Formats: sequence, C-alpha cells, structure tokens
Amino acid sequence: MRKLKNSELGRLEVSEFKEVEKIPLIVILDNIRSLNNIGSVFRTSDAFVVEKIYLCGITATPPNKDIHKTALGATDTVAWEYVEDTLTLVKKLQKEGVAVASIEQADNATLLQDFEILKDKRYAIVMGNEVKGVQQEVVSASDACIEIPQFGTKHSLNISVTTGIVLWSFLQQLKL
Repeated sequence: MRKLKNSELGRLEVSEFKEVEKIPLIVILDNIRSLNNIGSVFRTSDAFVVEKIYLCGITATPPNKDIHKTALGATDTVAWEYVEDTLTLVKKLQKEGVAVASIEQADNATLLQDFEILKDKRYAIVMGNEVKGVQQEVVSASDACIEIPQFGTKHSLNISVTTGIVLWSFLQQLKL
C-alpha cells in the first residue's frame, strides 16, 4: 500500500462542490461555544455533502480564524446561515416539511442504528451545546430524538465527533 497524494484524491473544486447534488440533510448548531467544534462541523459537512448548516444563538459565524483553522476552507463550500433562535428555525423548517431530529440523550430516543431514514424526505439534525446539550424546548419541538449508544464511563461525545458519526449514518442510508 501507498498513501495517496492530495492530487490523486479526485476532490471537487469549490465551484464544482457548489453544483454537486447534496444529501437532503441540514445541520443546526444550537449554541455551540467552541470555534474549533464549529470548524470541524463545517469540514465534516463538506466531506459528506450536507445541504446547509444553520448557526444559532451564541454559535460564532465565519469569517473567524479559529473556525477556519479546523474548517480548512469548508466555510466557503458549505452553505450556511445565522439564525438567532433555534426553536423558531426548527418550527420554520418543519412547516417546510423538514423532519427535525435532536441528537440528544432523552427518554424515548431512537438509537442511531435504529433510525430509519426515508429517501424522499429532507432532514435536519440539531447538535447541542457542549455542556448543556440541545435546549429542552428544541428537544420537545423535534420530530424525533436520536441517541448514539455509548458503553463507557463518559456521558457524552464531543459535538464534532457526534456530528461525524450521525452524518456518516445518514449518508449510508441516503446515498450509498
């Protein structure tokens, strides 16, 4: 085996990325405080051709050098928008027919591996604050709650890791 050079990876140019078909998935960042986490979500969303990212509440927006440090240019490829109130956004998306799922540990949550994705539906996932998680009012308004099973001693995963796991799971069902 030999590692591939960047020139051998066949990656899209920025203009090509903007034209390529996206998976019908929106990422909502609900009061994310870490600029590195925000940048990581952008980078992962680029890798999995996510439709759009909404940055809500205290979540910082590009341009920002600390977001850029981990996004590595993905803020230029992935469509994004700032919306102050997450709950208002969730209700708006639901009126547009988007199914909203909070990624949270909650009673009656569906385990990620059991969450069935319909290929003719658009989805939005809500990723919560690093300490407080997704706001309860947003969880209550969501169409579903999805939980990633964990078996160790910790109660949560980093938001950027969680986003990667959930996006990969959605991509497998939607595109692969």
